[in-house]
Amino acid sequence: MIQDTAIGSRLLEVRDLSLRGPGDMPILNGVSFGVEAGKVLAVVGESGSGKTMAARAILRLLPSQVRWHGGSIFLDGQRIEALGDKALRQLRGTKAGMIFQEPMISLNPVLTIGTQMMEALVLHHRLSSDEAWTRSVDMLKRVWIANPERCMAAYPHEFSGGMRQRIMLASAMLLKPKLLIADEPTTALDTLAQREVLELMMELTRTAGSSVLLITHNLGLVARYADDVLVLRRGDTVETGTTRRILAAPSAQYTRTLIDALPKRQEGRAAIAADRPAVIAAESISIEYPRAGLFSSEPPLKVVHDVSLAIRTGEIVALVGGSGSGKTTLGRSLIGLLPHSSGHVLYKGQRMDQADRDVKRRFRLDCQLIFQDPYSSLDPRYRVAEIVGEPLRHVAGLSRGERRDRVAEMLADVGLLDFAKRYPNAMSGGQRQRVAIARALIRKPAFVVADEPVSALDMTIQKQILELLQSLQERNGFACLFISHDLGAVSQIADRILVMDGGRLIEEGTVDQLMDRPGQDYTRRLVEASPTIDRFKAEAGVETQDA
Repeated sequence: MIQDTAIGSRLLEVRDLSLRGPGDMPILNGVSFGVEAGKVLAVVGESGSGKTMAARAILRLLPSQVRWHGGSIFLDGQRIEALGDKALRQLRGTKAGMIFQEPMISLNPVLTIGTQMMEALVLHHRLSSDEAWTRSVDMLKRVWIANPERCMAAYPHEFSGGMRQRIMLASAMLLKPKLLIADEPTTALDTLAQREVLELMMELTRTAGSSVLLITHNLGLVARYADDVLVLRRGDTVETGTTRRILAAPSAQYTRTLIDALPKRQEGRAAIAADRPAVIAAESISIEYPRAGLFSSEPPLKVVHDVSLAIRTGEIVALVGGSGSGKTTLGRSLIGLLPHSSGHVLYKGQRMDQADRDVKRRFRLDCQLIFQDPYSSLDPRYRVAEIVGEPLRHVAGLSRGERRDRVAEMLADVGLLDFAKRYPNAMSGGQRQRVAIARALIRKPAFVVADEPVSALDMTIQKQILELLQSLQERNGFACLFISHDLGAVSQIADRILVMDGGRLIEEGTVDQLMDRPGQDYTRRLVEASPTIDRFKAEAGVETQDA
């Protein structure tokens, strides 16, 4: 363990914290760290490193199967493990507040936003309902909720992920906690929403004089917002120090591995020949959704407007834009999973609306989708070999032995040959994403839509998946639409980039063109909002082209 800051008198002090899981499995092993008043400490590491459990231990919100094995936690002078239930309730919210990773799960779906926000004010400050309502509305205004009165009467499902995360931030900051714990607060958000939420969080905590414990795997966010960094690996402290020292000159090999896993813009990637035939093309595609309500008289909502594009054999085209820009809707429409209201989709030059039944069937089999969330898209009742082999049931004349060999070959390609008999719930997020990729590619499709395939993965697993996808694409030559809001990942894997905003394609070009010389203001804001650690690498004398 490498440590260059001593534990002293701080707002938060964690001393030799050890946690154990089922079967006495170690989760944290004697971890120590502290948060100075008014400072931001980032806790980083891969999935399973113990980051979230360390944060939950501060508020004694550990799952029932996780037990305290040793150590002490002091928050504002109070020893956390010695507090009774009443003292804990008083501490939660007032001295320490927490923003959880998934706001849809954290917000109660059957209660209005107003009811949930006012509850803590009434409980902790004994305010009347009118006073609690006024304070809640004022806080919603501060996090840029356009119509806070309407928001108070609405339910969580009526808001986007970014809006729900703003509401969670407003709820946590209402009580002006001395310590704000933010557990992966922007994982599922697009780049612009991510920056908005983080900037809001920092502004509110500065105004209230609060400290921040930021749990994240995104080193770009660490570089932009944190004062100090703690690196965890499998429950052990790897190193801790100032953000500048850790990112510019890490002492531990594991930290260097995390930094090396950041996406890097490709150099010398040969352009796909413009005269190569298009595998998939869209001609003036528009997509509409009917308004809610069986008897609604409102016109349909147009979510994609007159989009034209073409993707050639062996080409990876990235589709980027904010949440709600129409990326996923367009991708699903291209492979026939969603209808379009006007325009045409062409597969190898043939319009699908004019094709006969056999051609349409071949088109559906030749186009595959890699879903964003592999856990929900994999059937938990089937083993990995069964999941990967399922698409082969449409291959005529394939014997059982040939099918078994094809599955084994595909699992070997994605590095999962030893996992054939496992169920999805016995695998990590990165391993499940490999299963999803294997299932999509086992029939050697001509066109693949990869919908945010790495957005929820930590940096090292993301690097593995990007390199795997790129390797398989180069070997099999399929055309790929890579949907993402992560410009770092896009700059590593794409041949061309298309930018969507408000359902329209507003700009396209090579990676170098759009990253270095964006023509549209929206594209420029996307690039500027994408967090990097380039500044710290430059200070250390490291040449970098990280996106």
